[in-house]
Amino acid sequence: MEWLHSIILGIVQGVTEFLPISSSAHLILVPKLLGWRDQGLIFDIAANTGSLIAVMAYFWHDVVTYTVGFVRTLRPGGFRNNPEGHMAWALGWATIPIGLAGLTFKHHIETLARDLTVIGTTAIFFGLLLWVADRRGLRTRGLDQLTWRDAVLIGVAQMFALIPGTSRSGVTMTAALFSGFSREASARFAFLMAIPVGVLAAGLEFRDLFRLSPTPSEWMFMGLGLVVSGVSAFAVIHWLMTWLRQQSLVPFAIYRIVLGVVIFVLVYS
Repeated sequence: MEWLHSIILGIVQGVTEFLPISSSAHLILVPKLLGWRDQGLIFDIAANTGSLIAVMAYFWHDVVTYTVGFVRTLRPGGFRNNPEGHMAWALGWATIPIGLAGLTFKHHIETLARDLTVIGTTAIFFGLLLWVADRRGLRTRGLDQLTWRDAVLIGVAQMFALIPGTSRSGVTMTAALFSGFSREASARFAFLMAIPVGVLAAGLEFRDLFRLSPTPSEWMFMGLGLVVSGVSAFAVIHWLMTWLRQQSLVPFAIYRIVLGVVIFVLVYS
């Protein structure tokens, strides 16, 4: 792997992880289109870790607040007048479905991970769903109105992100929009959900990392990918949260549909 490859793929991971366009699809497509060999699991672990650090850094105040709120719920009467604790538990409930599905279907997910037909199909299908949700959703609710039922429903939707090309942020925003949340609230909850999911995934990935025993040069490429991915992801989160105060998610839905069509052209031409 070359330095330039690490930088480009780190940017790709950071930019696409939180935009609703699927980071997994782009990390597969970019090397194929540029004629590079697959970057492998080691680099993917580093890039994913960079994205996790970025979202935790951007929402650091929420992380601290919800952690304190969660601790309060462990005391008698701790749920009373404790919206932060409720949110912490909601994020936990929303994480359970994808955690169980990931452990159950890990082998099948890894088998599908490089199938361009699957990626093209999910890019188009979930792009259309995002378009409909953005156009038809009421967009009247804020996160202060989030119920545990909402959290579980959005968490169940998040399971589909295990299918390559779906986009974790995209499918959770779609579910939140269908539930009547505003675009900004939908994105915020989707990003906050990335933290417990990312921590769980990182635990499994780092187990694999030490089993693979990276070489010194691989550690350097990993470090570069982590930094570039983290900086890119932080910038994208800030940009998207600002964008959604005034704009819609339709451009991303259109991009997904075009991407899916391009993939099918590449596969069957």
